Amino acid sequence: MINDLTSGNPLTLIVKFAIPLLLGNIFLQIYQISDMVIVGRLLGTSSLAAVGSSAPIYLVFLMIAFGFTGGLTVVTAQRFGAHDDDGVRKSVFHSLIASLSLSVIMTISLILFLKPLLHLMNVPESIFDESYKFMFILALSSVMIILYNLLSGFIRALGDSKTPLYFLIFSSLINIVLNFIFIKYFHWGVAGSATGTFVSNTLSTILCYTYMWKKFPLLRLDRKFMKFNYKILRDHLNIAVPMALQFSVLSFSILIIQSVCNSFGPSVIAAFASALRIEQVATQPLMAIGLAMATFSAQNWGANLLSRIRRGVKYAFWISTGLSIFGFLLMREVGENMIGIFVSDGNSDIIRIGKEYLVISTQFYFFLGLIFVFRNTVQGMGKPIVPFISSIIELSSRIFAAIYLAKIMGYRGIFYASAISWTSGGLFVLCGYLYYVRKFSRDTFRWKMGSVRQHLRENGPVD
Repeated sequence: MINDLTSGNPLTLIVKFAIPLLLGNIFLQIYQISDMVIVGRLLGTSSLAAVGSSAPIYLVFLMIAFGFTGGLTVVTAQRFGAHDDDGVRKSVFHSLIASLSLSVIMTISLILFLKPLLHLMNVPESIFDESYKFMFILALSSVMIILYNLLSGFIRALGDSKTPLYFLIFSSLINIVLNFIFIKYFHWGVAGSATGTFVSNTLSTILCYTYMWKKFPLLRLDRKFMKFNYKILRDHLNIAVPMALQFSVLSFSILIIQSVCNSFGPSVIAAFASALRIEQVATQPLMAIGLAMATFSAQNWGANLLSRIRRGVKYAFWISTGLSIFGFLLMREVGENMIGIFVSDGNSDIIRIGKEYLVISTQFYFFLGLIFVFRNTVQGMGKPIVPFISSIIELSSRIFAAIYLAKIMGYRGIFYASAISWTSGGLFVLCGYLYYVRKFSRDTFRWKMGSVRQHLRENGPVD
Protein backbone atom coordinates (compact mmCIF):
# COMPACT_ATOMS: atom_id res chain seq x y z
CA MET A 1 0.00 0.00 0.00
CA ILE A 2 1.32 3.42 -1.01
CA ASN A 3 2.03 5.64 2.01
CA ASP A 4 2.80 9.37 1.87
CA LEU A 5 5.25 10.15 4.69
CA THR A 6 5.07 13.93 4.16
CA SER A 7 1.97 14.33 6.34
CA GLY A 8 0.88 12.93 9.68
CA ASN A 9 2.67 12.39 12.99
CA PRO A 10 6.37 11.69 12.25
CA LEU A 11 6.82 9.40 15.26
CA THR A 12 3.87 7.21 14.33
CA LEU A 13 4.89 7.06 10.67
CA ILE A 14 8.51 6.18 11.44
CA VAL A 15 7.59 3.42 13.89
CA LYS A 16 4.94 1.93 11.61
CA PHE A 17 7.35 2.01 8.68
CA ALA A 18 10.20 0.56 10.73
CA ILE A 19 8.32 -2.42 12.22
CA PRO A 20 7.98 -4.36 8.93
CA LEU A 21 11.62 -3.56 8.16
CA LEU A 22 12.60 -4.93 11.56
CA LEU A 23 10.57 -8.10 11.11
CA GLY A 24 12.02 -8.59 7.64
CA ASN A 25 15.58 -8.12 8.85
CA ILE A 26 14.99 -10.51 11.75
CA PHE A 27 13.69 -13.16 9.37
CA LEU A 28 16.75 -12.61 7.21
CA GLN A 29 19.03 -13.04 10.19
CA ILE A 30 17.08 -16.10 11.33
CA TYR A 31 17.71 -17.59 7.92
CA GLN A 32 21.42 -16.79 8.09
CA ILE A 33 21.71 -18.19 11.61
CA SER A 34 19.69 -21.28 10.62
CA ASP A 35 21.98 -21.75 7.65
CA MET A 36 25.05 -21.72 9.88
CA VAL A 37 23.35 -24.00 12.42
CA ILE A 38 22.50 -26.47 9.65
CA VAL A 39 26.04 -26.34 8.28
CA GLY A 40 27.67 -26.54 11.73
CA ARG A 41 25.55 -29.40 13.02
CA LEU A 42 25.25 -31.48 9.85
CA LEU A 43 28.72 -30.89 8.37
CA GLY A 44 30.87 -29.95 11.40
CA THR A 45 33.16 -27.16 12.57
CA SER A 46 35.37 -27.31 9.47
CA SER A 47 32.48 -26.59 7.10
CA LEU A 48 31.18 -23.89 9.45
CA ALA A 49 34.60 -22.24 9.31
CA ALA A 50 34.59 -22.56 5.50
CA VAL A 51 31.31 -20.65 5.25
CA GLY A 52 32.38 -18.10 7.86
CA SER A 53 35.79 -17.44 6.30
CA SER A 54 34.38 -16.68 2.84
CA ALA A 55 31.17 -14.94 3.95
CA PRO A 56 32.78 -11.45 4.07
CA ILE A 57 33.33 -11.60 0.30
CA TYR A 58 29.63 -12.22 -0.16
CA LEU A 59 28.93 -9.44 2.34
CA VAL A 60 31.00 -7.00 0.26
CA PHE A 61 28.86 -7.82 -2.76
CA LEU A 62 25.63 -7.57 -0.78
CA MET A 63 26.59 -4.19 0.65
CA ILE A 64 27.51 -2.83 -2.78
CA ALA A 65 24.18 -4.04 -4.14
CA PHE A 66 22.27 -2.67 -1.15
CA GLY A 67 24.02 0.70 -1.25
CA PHE A 68 23.72 1.12 -5.02
CA THR A 69 20.05 0.18 -5.28
CA GLY A 70 19.32 2.15 -2.12
CA GLY A 71 20.84 5.24 -3.70
CA LEU A 72 18.78 4.79 -6.85
CA THR A 73 15.52 4.46 -4.94
CA VAL A 74 16.31 7.54 -2.85
CA VAL A 75 15.73 9.50 -6.04
CA THR A 76 12.49 7.57 -6.61
CA ALA A 77 11.31 8.48 -3.10
CA GLN A 78 12.22 12.15 -3.62
CA ARG A 79 10.22 12.25 -6.86
CA PHE A 80 7.29 10.61 -5.08
CA GLY A 81 7.50 13.10 -2.20
CA ALA A 82 7.40 15.93 -4.75
CA HIS A 83 4.27 14.33 -6.32
CA ASP A 84 6.11 13.97 -9.62
CA ASP A 85 4.56 10.79 -11.07
CA ASP A 86 6.39 11.09 -14.39
CA GLY A 87 9.64 11.52 -12.47
CA VAL A 88 8.92 8.31 -10.54
CA ARG A 89 8.45 6.33 -13.77
CA LYS A 90 11.60 7.76 -15.31
CA SER A 91 13.46 6.89 -12.12
CA VAL A 92 12.28 3.27 -12.35
CA PHE A 93 13.52 2.91 -15.94
CA HIS A 94 16.94 4.43 -15.38
CA SER A 95 17.41 2.56 -12.11
CA LEU A 96 16.80 -0.74 -13.90
CA ILE A 97 19.42 0.10 -16.53
CA ALA A 98 21.98 0.99 -13.87
CA SER A 99 21.22 -2.10 -11.75
CA LEU A 100 21.42 -4.58 -14.63
CA SER A 101 24.75 -3.09 -15.66
CA LEU A 102 26.09 -3.43 -12.13
CA SER A 103 24.89 -7.05 -11.83
CA VAL A 104 26.78 -8.10 -14.97
CA ILE A 105 29.97 -6.41 -13.77
CA MET A 106 29.71 -7.91 -10.29
CA THR A 107 29.03 -11.45 -11.53
CA ILE A 108 32.00 -11.47 -13.90
CA SER A 109 34.29 -9.90 -11.29
CA LEU A 110 33.36 -12.40 -8.58
CA ILE A 111 33.92 -15.37 -10.86
CA LEU A 112 37.27 -14.12 -12.19
CA PHE A 113 38.80 -12.97 -8.90
CA LEU A 114 37.31 -15.36 -6.37
CA LYS A 115 40.34 -17.60 -5.84
CA PRO A 116 42.82 -14.71 -5.49
CA LEU A 117 40.49 -13.09 -2.95
CA LEU A 118 40.27 -16.25 -0.87
CA HIS A 119 44.07 -16.55 -0.87
CA LEU A 120 44.36 -12.87 0.05
CA MET A 121 42.07 -13.49 3.02
CA ASN A 122 44.35 -16.22 4.35
CA VAL A 123 41.66 -18.91 4.07
CA PRO A 124 43.32 -22.11 5.39
CA GLU A 125 44.04 -24.79 2.79
CA SER A 126 42.05 -27.32 4.81
CA ILE A 127 38.81 -25.43 4.08
CA PHE A 128 39.75 -23.61 0.86
CA ASP A 129 37.87 -25.88 -1.57
CA GLU A 130 34.65 -25.70 0.44
CA SER A 131 34.91 -21.91 0.69
CA TYR A 132 35.43 -21.63 -3.07
CA LYS A 133 32.44 -23.84 -3.93
CA PHE A 134 30.22 -21.90 -1.55
CA MET A 135 31.14 -18.49 -2.97
CA PHE A 136 31.17 -19.53 -6.64
CA ILE A 137 27.53 -20.61 -6.52
CA LEU A 138 26.54 -17.43 -4.66
CA ALA A 139 28.29 -15.38 -7.34
CA LEU A 140 25.90 -16.81 -9.92
CA SER A 141 22.93 -15.38 -8.00
CA SER A 142 24.22 -11.80 -8.27
CA VAL A 143 21.66 -10.63 -10.83
CA MET A 144 18.69 -11.83 -8.81
CA ILE A 145 20.00 -10.36 -5.56
CA ILE A 146 20.50 -6.92 -7.11
CA LEU A 147 17.12 -6.97 -8.84
CA TYR A 148 15.31 -8.05 -5.68
CA ASN A 149 16.92 -5.24 -3.67
CA LEU A 150 15.95 -2.75 -6.36
CA LEU A 151 12.34 -3.91 -6.68
CA SER A 152 11.76 -3.96 -2.93
CA GLY A 153 13.46 -0.54 -2.75
CA PHE A 154 10.96 0.86 -5.27
CA ILE A 155 8.08 -0.36 -3.14
CA ARG A 156 9.59 1.13 0.04
CA ALA A 157 10.18 4.42 -1.78
CA LEU A 158 6.40 4.71 -2.11
CA GLY A 159 6.06 4.27 1.65
CA ASP A 160 5.15 0.56 1.67
CA SER A 161 7.46 -1.43 3.94
CA LYS A 162 5.02 -4.33 4.47
CA THR A 163 5.05 -5.91 1.01
CA PRO A 164 8.85 -6.43 0.90
CA LEU A 165 8.49 -8.08 4.32
CA TYR A 166 6.19 -10.75 2.94
CA PHE A 167 8.58 -11.63 0.15
CA LEU A 168 11.52 -11.67 2.55
CA ILE A 169 9.69 -14.07 4.87
CA PHE A 170 8.87 -16.31 1.94
CA SER A 171 12.47 -16.24 0.71
CA SER A 172 13.90 -16.98 4.15
CA LEU A 173 11.60 -19.94 4.83
CA ILE A 174 12.19 -21.46 1.39
CA ASN A 175 15.92 -20.95 1.85
CA ILE A 176 16.01 -22.77 5.18
CA VAL A 177 14.02 -25.72 3.84
CA LEU A 178 16.12 -26.02 0.68
CA ASN A 179 19.40 -25.76 2.59
CA PHE A 180 18.37 -28.58 4.90
CA ILE A 181 17.21 -30.79 2.03
CA PHE A 182 20.27 -30.18 -0.14
CA ILE A 183 22.69 -30.84 2.73
CA LYS A 184 20.85 -33.59 4.62
CA TYR A 185 19.43 -35.65 1.77
CA PHE A 186 21.33 -34.61 -1.38
CA HIS A 187 24.69 -34.59 0.45
CA TRP A 188 25.88 -31.50 -1.44
CA GLY A 189 27.84 -30.08 1.52
CA VAL A 190 28.27 -26.30 1.71
CA ALA A 191 27.38 -26.13 -1.99
CA GLY A 192 23.87 -27.18 -0.98
CA SER A 193 23.58 -24.12 1.25
CA ALA A 194 24.64 -21.80 -1.56
CA THR A 195 22.29 -23.52 -4.03
CA GLY A 196 19.36 -23.03 -1.68
CA THR A 197 20.16 -19.31 -1.53
CA PHE A 198 20.34 -19.10 -5.32
CA VAL A 199 16.95 -20.80 -5.84
CA SER A 200 15.12 -18.84 -3.13
CA ASN A 201 16.46 -15.49 -4.38
CA THR A 202 15.34 -16.27 -7.91
CA LEU A 203 11.81 -17.19 -6.81
CA SER A 204 11.52 -14.09 -4.62
CA THR A 205 12.63 -11.77 -7.40
CA ILE A 206 10.11 -13.18 -9.87
CA LEU A 207 7.24 -12.99 -7.38
CA CYS A 208 8.19 -9.48 -6.26
CA TYR A 209 8.22 -8.18 -9.85
CA THR A 210 4.90 -9.85 -10.63
CA TYR A 211 3.24 -8.36 -7.56
CA MET A 212 4.72 -4.91 -8.19
CA TRP A 213 3.43 -4.93 -11.77
CA LYS A 214 -0.13 -5.79 -10.66
CA LYS A 215 -0.47 -3.69 -7.50
CA PHE A 216 1.68 -0.58 -8.14
CA PRO A 217 0.73 1.04 -11.48
CA LEU A 218 3.01 3.97 -10.72
CA LEU A 219 6.03 1.63 -10.89
CA ARG A 220 5.14 -0.03 -14.20
CA LEU A 221 7.42 0.52 -17.14
CA ASP A 222 5.74 2.52 -19.90
CA ARG A 223 7.19 3.05 -23.37
CA LYS A 224 6.48 6.73 -22.99
CA PHE A 225 9.07 6.92 -20.21
CA MET A 226 11.52 4.32 -21.55
CA LYS A 227 13.77 6.89 -23.18
CA PHE A 228 17.36 7.02 -22.04
CA ASN A 229 18.40 10.38 -20.65
CA TYR A 230 21.99 10.79 -19.53
CA LYS A 231 21.16 13.66 -17.17
CA ILE A 232 18.54 11.58 -15.34
CA LEU A 233 20.93 8.64 -15.10
CA ARG A 234 23.66 10.94 -13.79
CA ASP A 235 21.32 12.30 -11.11
CA HIS A 236 20.74 8.74 -9.93
CA LEU A 237 24.41 7.74 -10.08
CA ASN A 238 25.44 10.86 -8.15
CA ILE A 239 23.71 9.32 -5.14
CA ALA A 240 23.97 5.60 -5.92
CA VAL A 241 27.71 5.41 -6.59
CA PRO A 242 28.84 7.17 -3.36
CA MET A 243 26.40 5.03 -1.38
CA ALA A 244 27.71 1.86 -3.04
CA LEU A 245 31.28 2.95 -2.29
CA GLN A 246 30.32 3.73 1.28
CA PHE A 247 28.76 0.33 1.84
CA SER A 248 31.61 -1.43 0.05
CA VAL A 249 34.19 0.37 2.19
CA LEU A 250 32.45 -0.79 5.36
CA SER A 251 32.15 -4.38 4.15
CA PHE A 252 35.72 -4.28 2.88
CA SER A 253 36.85 -3.44 6.39
CA ILE A 254 35.00 -6.52 7.66
CA LEU A 255 36.76 -8.56 4.97
CA ILE A 256 40.12 -7.34 6.29
CA ILE A 257 39.13 -8.22 9.83
CA GLN A 258 38.09 -11.68 8.66
CA SER A 259 41.41 -12.17 6.88
CA VAL A 260 43.24 -11.34 10.14
CA CYS A 261 40.84 -13.57 12.06
CA ASN A 262 41.49 -16.46 9.64
CA SER A 263 45.13 -16.52 10.72
CA PHE A 264 44.09 -17.62 14.23
CA GLY A 265 42.62 -20.95 13.11
CA PRO A 266 39.20 -22.65 12.71
CA SER A 267 38.05 -22.23 16.34
CA VAL A 268 38.47 -18.44 16.32
CA ILE A 269 36.94 -18.27 12.81
CA ALA A 270 33.88 -20.24 13.89
CA ALA A 271 33.50 -18.26 17.14
CA PHE A 272 33.83 -14.90 15.41
CA ALA A 273 31.38 -15.86 12.65
CA SER A 274 28.85 -17.17 15.19
CA ALA A 275 29.12 -14.06 17.39
CA LEU A 276 28.67 -11.77 14.39
CA ARG A 277 25.47 -13.58 13.42
CA ILE A 278 24.08 -13.11 16.91
CA GLU A 279 25.10 -9.47 16.98
CA GLN A 280 23.41 -8.85 13.64
CA VAL A 281 20.12 -10.00 15.16
CA ALA A 282 20.58 -7.76 18.22
CA THR A 283 21.26 -4.69 16.09
CA GLN A 284 18.39 -5.17 13.62
CA PRO A 285 16.07 -2.72 15.46
CA LEU A 286 18.72 -0.02 15.07
CA MET A 287 19.04 -0.78 11.37
CA ALA A 288 15.26 -0.75 10.90
CA ILE A 289 14.96 2.74 12.40
CA GLY A 290 17.78 3.91 10.14
CA LEU A 291 16.16 2.49 7.00
CA ALA A 292 12.85 4.08 7.96
CA MET A 293 14.60 7.45 8.26
CA ALA A 294 16.08 7.07 4.78
CA THR A 295 12.64 6.90 3.15
CA PHE A 296 11.10 9.42 5.57
CA SER A 297 13.79 12.01 4.92
CA ALA A 298 13.82 11.36 1.14
CA GLN A 299 10.08 11.94 0.74
CA ASN A 300 10.10 15.02 2.96
CA TRP A 301 13.20 16.39 1.27
CA GLY A 302 11.43 16.10 -2.07
CA ALA A 303 8.52 18.03 -0.52
CA ASN A 304 10.91 20.70 0.92
CA LEU A 305 9.93 19.93 4.53
CA LEU A 306 13.23 20.31 6.39
CA SER A 307 11.62 21.08 9.75
CA ARG A 308 9.65 17.86 9.49
CA ILE A 309 12.87 15.92 8.88
CA ARG A 310 14.38 17.46 12.02
CA ARG A 311 11.37 16.36 14.08
CA GLY A 312 11.65 12.84 12.71
CA VAL A 313 15.35 12.68 13.55
CA LYS A 314 14.73 13.66 17.18
CA TYR A 315 12.22 10.83 17.59
CA ALA A 316 14.51 8.36 15.84
CA PHE A 317 17.46 9.33 18.03
CA TRP A 318 15.65 8.62 21.29
CA ILE A 319 14.21 5.37 19.97
CA SER A 320 17.69 4.32 18.86
CA THR A 321 19.16 5.17 22.26
CA GLY A 322 16.59 3.04 24.06
CA LEU A 323 17.14 0.15 21.65
CA SER A 324 20.91 0.37 22.16
CA ILE A 325 20.53 -0.04 25.91
CA PHE A 326 18.12 -2.94 25.45
CA GLY A 327 20.45 -4.68 22.96
CA PHE A 328 23.36 -4.27 25.37
CA LEU A 329 21.46 -5.88 28.24
CA LEU A 330 20.02 -8.65 26.07
CA MET A 331 23.35 -9.78 24.64
CA ARG A 332 24.92 -9.77 28.09
CA GLU A 333 22.26 -12.18 29.32
CA VAL A 334 21.71 -14.60 26.43
CA GLY A 335 24.65 -14.12 24.03
CA GLU A 336 26.73 -16.96 25.44
CA ASN A 337 23.87 -19.45 25.30
CA MET A 338 23.09 -18.50 21.70
CA ILE A 339 26.66 -19.19 20.59
CA GLY A 340 26.30 -22.77 21.83
CA ILE A 341 23.54 -23.33 19.26
CA PHE A 342 26.04 -23.22 16.41
CA VAL A 343 28.20 -26.15 17.51
CA SER A 344 27.07 -29.72 18.00
CA ASP A 345 29.93 -30.79 20.28
CA GLY A 346 29.60 -27.92 22.80
CA ASN A 347 33.10 -26.70 21.91
CA SER A 348 34.08 -24.64 24.96
CA ASP A 349 36.74 -22.63 23.08
CA ILE A 350 34.25 -21.42 20.48
CA ILE A 351 31.69 -20.46 23.15
CA ARG A 352 34.30 -18.68 25.29
CA ILE A 353 35.82 -16.73 22.40
CA GLY A 354 32.41 -15.75 21.02
CA LYS A 355 31.33 -14.47 24.42
CA GLU A 356 34.45 -12.32 24.68
CA TYR A 357 33.55 -10.56 21.44
CA LEU A 358 29.96 -9.87 22.54
CA VAL A 359 31.05 -8.50 25.93
CA ILE A 360 33.24 -5.92 24.17
CA SER A 361 31.03 -4.90 21.25
CA THR A 362 27.74 -4.53 23.15
CA GLN A 363 29.12 -1.57 25.08
CA PHE A 364 29.18 0.54 21.89
CA TYR A 365 25.73 -0.05 20.38
CA PHE A 366 24.81 3.58 21.10
CA PHE A 367 27.36 4.81 18.55
CA LEU A 368 26.16 2.25 16.01
CA GLY A 369 22.68 3.71 16.50
CA LEU A 370 24.04 7.18 15.67
CA ILE A 371 25.42 5.82 12.41
CA PHE A 372 22.13 4.25 11.35
CA VAL A 373 19.95 7.26 12.18
CA PHE A 374 22.07 10.16 10.92
CA ARG A 375 23.74 8.44 7.98
CA ASN A 376 20.44 7.27 6.52
CA THR A 377 18.83 10.65 7.10
CA VAL A 378 21.58 12.51 5.27
CA GLN A 379 21.50 9.96 2.44
CA GLY A 380 17.75 10.42 2.12
CA MET A 381 18.37 14.12 1.71
CA GLY A 382 20.52 13.27 -1.30
CA LYS A 383 23.83 14.23 0.37
CA PRO A 384 26.06 11.12 0.23
CA ILE A 385 29.45 12.77 0.78
CA VAL A 386 29.37 12.96 4.59
CA PRO A 387 28.25 9.32 4.92
CA PHE A 388 31.00 8.31 2.50
CA ILE A 389 33.68 10.16 4.48
CA SER A 390 32.27 8.58 7.63
CA SER A 391 32.71 5.15 6.07
CA ILE A 392 36.34 5.98 5.25
CA ILE A 393 36.88 6.92 8.89
CA GLU A 394 35.26 3.66 9.97
CA LEU A 395 37.44 1.71 7.54
CA SER A 396 40.65 3.34 8.75
CA SER A 397 39.90 2.81 12.42
CA ARG A 398 38.72 -0.76 11.85
CA ILE A 399 41.87 -1.68 9.92
CA PHE A 400 44.04 -0.10 12.61
CA ALA A 401 42.35 -2.14 15.30
CA ALA A 402 42.33 -5.36 13.31
CA ILE A 403 45.98 -5.26 12.35
CA TYR A 404 47.76 -3.27 15.06
CA LEU A 405 45.83 -4.37 18.13
CA ALA A 406 45.81 -7.99 16.96
CA LYS A 407 49.61 -7.98 17.07
CA ILE A 408 49.55 -6.75 20.66
CA MET A 409 46.51 -8.54 22.08
CA GLY A 410 46.06 -11.51 19.76
CA TYR A 411 42.56 -12.26 18.45
CA ARG A 412 41.08 -10.09 21.24
CA GLY A 413 42.45 -7.04 19.46
CA ILE A 414 40.14 -7.78 16.54
CA PHE A 415 37.14 -7.54 18.83
CA TYR A 416 37.80 -3.84 19.48
CA ALA A 417 37.64 -3.00 15.77
CA SER A 418 33.87 -2.52 15.65
CA ALA A 419 33.83 -0.50 18.88
CA ILE A 420 36.45 1.95 17.62
CA SER A 421 34.93 2.30 14.14
CA TRP A 422 31.38 2.79 15.44
CA THR A 423 32.48 5.52 17.83
CA SER A 424 34.49 7.51 15.29
CA GLY A 425 32.02 7.05 12.42
CA GLY A 426 28.97 7.81 14.55
CA LEU A 427 30.32 11.07 15.94
CA PHE A 428 31.42 12.24 12.49
CA VAL A 429 28.11 11.58 10.74
CA LEU A 430 26.26 13.30 13.62
CA CYS A 431 28.37 16.42 13.05
CA GLY A 432 27.71 16.15 9.30
CA TYR A 433 23.96 16.06 9.84
CA LEU A 434 24.07 19.11 12.11
CA TYR A 435 26.14 20.96 9.49
CA TYR A 436 23.64 20.27 6.70
CA VAL A 437 20.62 21.18 8.83
CA ARG A 438 22.12 24.52 9.82
CA LYS A 439 23.26 25.23 6.27
CA PHE A 440 19.88 24.51 4.73
CA SER A 441 18.09 26.45 7.48
CA ARG A 442 20.25 29.51 6.74
CA ASP A 443 19.69 29.11 2.97
CA THR A 444 15.93 28.84 3.47
CA PHE A 445 15.90 31.94 5.70
CA ARG A 446 17.90 33.93 3.14
CA TRP A 447 15.60 32.80 0.35
CA LYS A 448 12.51 33.87 2.31
CA MET A 449 14.04 37.26 3.19
CA GLY A 450 15.00 37.75 -0.44
CA SER A 451 11.42 37.00 -1.49
CA VAL A 452 10.11 39.54 1.03
CA ARG A 453 12.49 42.25 -0.21
CA GLN A 454 11.55 41.50 -3.82
CA HIS A 455 7.86 41.79 -2.93
CA LEU A 456 8.45 45.14 -1.20
CA ARG A 457 10.36 46.50 -4.18
CA GLU A 458 7.62 45.48 -6.57
CA ASN A 459 4.53 46.26 -4.47
CA GLY A 460 5.65 48.57 -1.69
CA PRO A 461 4.95 48.12 2.04
CA VAL A 462 1.61 46.66 3.12
CA ASP A 463 -0.67 49.18 4.88
